[in-house]
Amino acid sequence: MELRQPSLTQLQAIYGADLKPSFPPAELKPLRAIQEMWEEGWYHPWCLFDGDEIVGECFLWLGHPGWALLDYLCVSPRRRNGGIGALILTKMLEKEPGTVILAESEAPIHAPDPVMAERRLGFYHRNDARLAGYDTEMFGAHYKTLYWAEEALSDDALMEQHRFIYQNRFSPEKYARYVKIPRDPSAPVTAQTPWDE
Repeated sequence: MELRQPSLTQLQAIYGADLKPSFPPAELKPLRAIQEMWEEGWYHPWCLFDGDEIVGECFLWLGHPGWALLDYLCVSPRRRNGGIGALILTKMLEKEPGTVILAESEAPIHAPDPVMAERRLGFYHRNDARLAGYDTEMFGAHYKTLYWAEEALSDDALMEQHRFIYQNRFSPEKYARYVKIPRDPSAPVTAQTPWDE
């Protein structure tokens, strides 16, 4: 199997077939936003091909050189529970050498399905993700912060780069309203809002 970037037609197909059914509106960027970011050089949509079939994908939202956010990791519904997700992560790290890759995984305490949220965190832990010391909140969704790096990094360094990724895309007003890096642990979670609100 090979990890490579899709054609625009393939991207459109997997958005409808894989991402749309797998992510709630508060977590899913509109397809047009993904396409714009890709065209502007701020996005790497990696797809795992088994021959001509796309069996999963990991999309990276790029920040400063050497930094990225794992925006989406998705395995095609017909290929789940077969080790594809772990293979995608392994190949992603090979494709992005020297890049610190941040990730956001739903915090079990506020997740609609706390058991599934715990399983996701366990999956990332088994695949060598480090747990940062701060949580985030994006559009009303509470996340634990994870990252892949050659060595442990300070939360201050991680937060600076994490903030840049969102600040580089959003207006100051939108960032202030919907993005909390770090999330105040004593604050209530706000209502979830679609990403393109």
